[in-house]
Amino acid sequence: MRTALCDLLGIELPIVQAPMGGAANPALAAAVSNAGGLGMLALSWHPLEAVRGEIRATRALTEKPFGVNLVLEWPQAERLAVCLEEGVPVISFFWGDPAPLTASAHAGGAKVMCTVASAEQARHAVAAGVDVVVAQGWEAGGHVLGEVATLPLVPAVVDAVKPTPVVAAGGIADGRGLAAALALGAAGAWIGTRFLATPEAGIHPDYRARLLAAAETATVHTSLFDGGWPNAPHRVLRNSTYDAWAAAGRPASGERPGEGEVLASTARGGIRRYASATPGPDAEGDIEAASLWAGQGAAQVKTTKPAAEIVREIVADAERVVAGLAGRTEPACA
Repeated sequence: MRTALCDLLGIELPIVQAPMGGAANPALAAAVSNAGGLGMLALSWHPLEAVRGEIRATRALTEKPFGVNLVLEWPQAERLAVCLEEGVPVISFFWGDPAPLTASAHAGGAKVMCTVASAEQARHAVAAGVDVVVAQGWEAGGHVLGEVATLPLVPAVVDAVKPTPVVAAGGIADGRGLAAALALGAAGAWIGTRFLATPEAGIHPDYRARLLAAAETATVHTSLFDGGWPNAPHRVLRNSTYDAWAAAGRPASGERPGEGEVLASTARGGIRRYASATPGPDAEGDIEAASLWAGQGAAQVKTTKPAAEIVREIVADAERVVAGLAGRTEPACA
């Protein structure tokens, strides 16, 4: 299953592992890349030497292409420079204008991806020189740029920027989702929530257990977990923090139940209620009440498997779906 995305980025399969802050790490990125997809690191908040260290740790685990995501809500020129010095082949930008940094990324030898939430944003990104557009639907887990669902967004973006490759993001967690993305004109799928249920992902076991038990109705789109990243809507698993806030009448920041309370401790410090923070494996405390990022594709996540196995499974299932549709001799609704 090879597409224009594969040819452009030098990968074998049209699957990109979403750069989930806190959960993405060298082990996960390398596993996805070694399986033929594109593994991604989320390094937007790392000190410069930590950026270098994460890249080198990933490079020690794979000789295949991988990428680094940088959130443009914060200055990223110095982190980008480190990425390019270390030879990162793919740079992904999110939540901001890629124009000021795209030329530098290209000069450093990297291909550039940019996440958008509308056809207008996609046209701007391509005009700025972006090589691949990621169309993120409202169903996505974690921080969500717009309010349009994946199904209507992807074809609108594809039509707006063709022949630039488009990657579909939001609610895709299995082979059916990948096949649907390709049918909409995308050249690949950006998958996050499914890769949380892997031994490589850097999340707490309680977080993973809640994800595995989640239905398609288990997530909420909110701006509640805003500590550290204000005014940035996101999708999380509904939990006791959200329910207590809703029961209190959805008060504004500063008046919310338990505001400032430390929920869990980690080697890097405490996780406070309403913080934009991913509970890692070393966290100790009330994990359920923290920000547990997940997309609406959570209902398709029922088992924990190695990341490489998930990549192969998604592609094989997508191929079966496409073959099955091609093999119909009568209309499906006849």
